[in-house]
Amino acid sequence: MVVIRLSRAGTNKRPFYHMVVADRRKPRDGRYIEQVGYFNPVARGQEIPLLIETDRVQYWLSVGAQPSGRVQTLLKKYAGQKTVAAAPAEKAKPAAKAKKAAPKKAKTETKESAETPNE
Repeated sequence: MVVIRLSRAGTNKRPFYHMVVADRRKPRDGRYIEQVGYFNPVARGQEIPLLIETDRVQYWLSVGAQPSGRVQTLLKKYAGQKTVAAAPAEKAKPAAKAKKAAPKKAKTETKESAETPNE
């Protein structure tokens, strides 16, 4: 049977858990099929405490994977909070910087073009 459970990582007194899809017979931190998110119970400041790839979790649940008790709790918490889904939006930030850089180039080009006719 396939289960969705937490696999512990991190150091002593600083736990970090990967949410993984694994065969029930494998050890807790052993081999897994797919990683579908993570949970950081001691997140501080700007750190993201919970990130779940909901489309992959829904797929595994649809094919019969059983979530552990803690994973069920985290899935309910994630469904209630849509703010933790903001992590993938960070990929869009470099594009925003590129847009800001483009007008600066345009201004310098207009200055250069303005100087050329005066010569």
